[in-house]
Amino acid sequence: MKKIIVILAILLLAGAVVFAQGAKETSKALKVGMVTDAGTIDDKSFNQGTWEGILRAEKDLGLDIQYLKPSGTTEAHYLSEIGNLYDAGYKFIITPGFKFETAIYVAQDRYKDAKFVILDGEPHSADYSTYRIEKNVVGVYWLEHQSGFVAGVAAALQIKTGDFGFIGGMEIPAVQKFNWGFQQGVAYANKNFGTSITMKAENVLYQGSFDNVAAGQQLAASMYDKGVKVIFAAAGGVGVGVINEAKNRASSGQNVWVVGVDVDQYNEGLLPNGKSIILTSAMKYLDRASYEMIQLETEGKFPGGQIFYFDATSDSVGIPVENPNLGADVTAKVNEVYAQLKAGKITVADNSTGLLK
Repeated sequence: MKKIIVILAILLLAGAVVFAQGAKETSKALKVGMVTDAGTIDDKSFNQGTWEGILRAEKDLGLDIQYLKPSGTTEAHYLSEIGNLYDAGYKFIITPGFKFETAIYVAQDRYKDAKFVILDGEPHSADYSTYRIEKNVVGVYWLEHQSGFVAGVAAALQIKTGDFGFIGGMEIPAVQKFNWGFQQGVAYANKNFGTSITMKAENVLYQGSFDNVAAGQQLAASMYDKGVKVIFAAAGGVGVGVINEAKNRASSGQNVWVVGVDVDQYNEGLLPNGKSIILTSAMKYLDRASYEMIQLETEGKFPGGQIFYFDATSDSVGIPVENPNLGADVTAKVNEVYAQLKAGKITVADNSTGLLK
């Protein structure tokens, strides 16, 4: 009988050890969720850039990750998917885009033991009367006007003369800043490097959404028909339409270009001959933001209650490191301009007043 009791005790102890080890291993896997904004996870823009950072963190940090696509883009739709992630144990949730601001304003109180990262925004009430960020939320912004500026300089230097255009999605601050920065970059190149690029008011448009691919293609066709050589598309899915139109025209021998946005869109502009119609891209390093916030959480350093502004000083905006369609001399000049921007020797306005100088 004593032997049986001893054996049972040993088995129970061994089982407890195995259970404890399993629990420890499970606790190591931080469960990170993401709710997408308008568009798909592979939208070649904001959703994709954010998700790529999460995927990289999964590989490096051993995460359990999941994303959900809401059936609409209202506060209720977003809160529904946030709730679904929370109920499934995903209590570190990343939301890309300003449309999540009111949803996170509610969620930060509803799910107090969860943590949220909102990219391109901060929590506020539906009527904008109250801005409040709790200790379980981090807000992240980028200085898009700096990124647009560098892309504008690069595009102007490469093309040298002719008309440029801009097609935005919704006329919101982030998209406006891309536009304003791009125009300032073009003007800077004209003034300092002898380029002769024009941007007519009729060629600066906002489509009004981020998911109307067909509308983006139609707007691009109209601009290219008027002789525009380069279109800067800061428009999500609408920008995909711009890229599609440029690819169609380039395939038939026309010399047209697109400046991409948010992520390096070079591969999205590839033609059967291996060349791309993406001249360069005005980047916000979205993947770095999602990755860094996850990393801080795994280190016990989640900076809750804070708002961050990513800019040139941290190399968080700019154009891709490699730009196959830019000449070596152009790249060298752009690098010089970027260094001056980073050092504070060049100031780019985050509003339309910068266009008057």
